Order: sequence, then C-alpha cells, then structure tokens
Amino acid sequence: MDALKVESLSRSFGARQAVRKVNLSVARGETVAFLGPNGAGKSTTLRMIAGYLEPDEGDAWINGASIQSDRTRAQLSLGYLAEGAPLYLDLPVKGFLAFLARTHGLSSRDAKDAIARAAADAAITDVLARPIETLSKGYRRRVALAGAIVHDPPVLILDEPTDGLDPNQKIAMRGLIRRMGEAKAILISTHQLDEVEAMCSRAILIDRGAIIADTTPAELAGRTPGGRLEDAFHALTRHEAAA
Repeated sequence: MDALKVESLSRSFGARQAVRKVNLSVARGETVAFLGPNGAGKSTTLRMIAGYLEPDEGDAWINGASIQSDRTRAQLSLGYLAEGAPLYLDLPVKGFLAFLARTHGLSSRDAKDAIARAAADAAITDVLARPIETLSKGYRRRVALAGAIVHDPPVLILDEPTDGLDPNQKIAMRGLIRRMGEAKAILISTHQLDEVEAMCSRAILIDRGAIIADTTPAELAGRTPGGRLEDAFHALTRHEAAA
C-alpha cells in the first residue's frame, strides 16, 4: 500500500482552476520531487493533501487514512513543512517542540525523547532554550523541520525544505532527507533541481494545475538533447506569450 495516495484532487479560485484532477502516489522508502514553475499548483496541491485547504473534488490518503473523512488520523501520520511555515515566535524552541509533541499525543516521557531526536536531526540542539524570534532565517527553517518530524511520522511533505539555509546547512539537510527517506514516504517541492538529482528517485512535474510527467529524474532530463534536468524543466513548462 502506498503511504501517500492522491486521487483527482482539484481546486479552483473563482474562475481560475489552480489544480486539475491531480493523481500521485509515494511509497515508503521513496523520496519524490514535486516540481513546477511558480503558479503551477504545487503549494495548493500540498495544502489540500495536508488538510489545510479544502478540495473541490478528490481525496488523499495518508498511511491509509482519508484526509477528507478521517482527517485527524491522517494528519497524525503526516509531517508537513510548509513554505514559510508559521512559528510561535515568543516561545523558546524547546517549548514550541513540546507543544507540537503534545498535540500529536506523545506522553511526557516520549515527548522528551522525541524532542531530543528531532533537535539532533535538525541540528538545533544548541538553540533549544532560545526564543524563536531571536533566531536567524536558517535556524527558524530548521526549527520548523524539527516540528514536522518530532512525532516521527511515516509520511513527510516538505515544501522548499532548504529555503534560507546556507550551503553547509543545505548539504546537511539533504543528508537528513536521504536518511529519513529510507523508511518514510517523502514528497518534496523544490526549485533547486540539483536537490532532485541528489535525493529523489522520481520527479513529478505539474504545470497549469495538471501533472505532465511522472518519471525518474534521469529519464526526465533525457527528454532534451543536452540531458540536463534544467533544460527539460524549461522545455516542458515554457509557454510562449500570446500574440
């Protein structure tokens, strides 16, 4: 059974159809890139999968639970790192993670261990006592990641996970995602195409709200003469201006 399964997700905003009958799946042990130009429908799709935005049509199943009919159970199995993830800036990092652990039903003892693990994985152990508002953008992004993984969910959705990180932090983040991807189902939205080739076994390309490719990064890159993923992305999603 796929840990994440999406069928016919659709969403319109007024007269504009942002997402058109999207279907996708991710199995445990699989890290999949979700690619597309700005405005293609990536974030809208991810928000519907996570239950933060209601679809006009379709459903998503997270670890077997429907986000439509069994939302609480589905969300308990999901770690969602949203783009620009909101944080409680006045809380210390440890207090923020403790709050998230409790909302996911962890006991005090389990929460303590979970916070230590998530903080080590996200490389934020040295700032656990500091208020989030005092942290740099890169540290805040890592705190948001720790919050997404503190309950050790089987499914992760990561929207621009390396946004705001310096080169060393990006390398560490990629290593962490590769390690987590051995046991979890991970769907990553990113504009950093080098990350796709480094971490992902599949690449799903969305454009104008519809899936236009679902294949390996190598096969996708091979659709253009130079064999470069950037060239394939550009060729498949370039739209000439109307005359």
